[in-house]
Amino acid sequence: MLNLNPYLSKLNNHNPIVFNLMLWVLAYVILLFSFTQSTPAKIDYIYTGNFLSTIILPVIINMYVLIPKLLKHEKYTLYIIFFIINLTLFTQLNIWFFSYFIDYIFPEYYFISYHSNTKLITIFSVFLISTTLIKLSEDWFYFNRNENRDLKQRNQHIQTQLSLLRAQINPHFLFNSLNVIYALAVEKKDETKDAIVQLSDILRYVIYDSNTKKVRLKEETILLENFIAFQKFRQHNSKNITFKKSIENENYTIYPMLLLPLVENSFKHGIKGDITNTFININMKQNNDTFLFYIENNYSKHSNNDTNEHSGLGLENIKQNLEIVYPKNHELKILKTENKFTVTLKLNTNEY
Repeated sequence: MLNLNPYLSKLNNHNPIVFNLMLWVLAYVILLFSFTQSTPAKIDYIYTGNFLSTIILPVIINMYVLIPKLLKHEKYTLYIIFFIINLTLFTQLNIWFFSYFIDYIFPEYYFISYHSNTKLITIFSVFLISTTLIKLSEDWFYFNRNENRDLKQRNQHIQTQLSLLRAQINPHFLFNSLNVIYALAVEKKDETKDAIVQLSDILRYVIYDSNTKKVRLKEETILLENFIAFQKFRQHNSKNITFKKSIENENYTIYPMLLLPLVENSFKHGIKGDITNTFININMKQNNDTFLFYIENNYSKHSNNDTNEHSGLGLENIKQNLEIVYPKNHELKILKTENKFTVTLKLNTNEY
């Protein structure tokens, strides 16, 4: 199929000089053949040029003063009033021009006005209305093209931001996961082989399956379950890790890799072998167009001296992702007490 966008783009460059040149050349040709019954003579060319000169000014006033100052600001009554004044004034100037002035400019020719007042008003009205429609169309094409270009640039910017955020998550996740495998291998545990296979499934999702705008909640839930099971390989007391879920529709869609950084941070900063009373509790709920994710883990001032350390890279990523993907449809609450750190995420969307 022929793509006309490149040609329209070149034509519609919103250059006033090019636009008016094309407009008035076309108008001159139309008037010339409208005024002559046969092959145009020299006097016909001169007459048409002079007649057109009396139309150019009111059209310019209409296109570059009345339309932008009144019509585009929805001052319709004022626009109509000044449109009629503009039309009447320059129609009368055309009559005066051909009655009193043109003979002084071209004394070797004898010109008369061939048109009645009614016909002159009709000609001027047609020109003013036609050029108004042309100008509005030209402005619309220009605006639409710029709007599409701006939307494309914003979308590319957003996609670039999301790609950078994902690129930050993946190496971070891989580094922590390899530490788990290393710990199992050092201790020569039988679960090492199973852990490698499970890590392979997780990485396949992270690297390939998550490269879409939205994923089903079922797939994201499986990722979290696999990740939690994987992390339990290195925990001495996995009974302190719970994951409860109540999902009404597994086809409910969310942004991929949105929840993993929260779970990853809880394991990184909450569950630690040298700390007693460690725990992670996760609760996921989805009902109609509302999604709720709650996660809590143990917190200790002695093990988390840096306030910003606990949020970590993952929490900063999720804040940025939410602002991009769910700018007005999310609530993120972070609460820290003396012995507990909690994050509550609520999404409101009608996309399933």
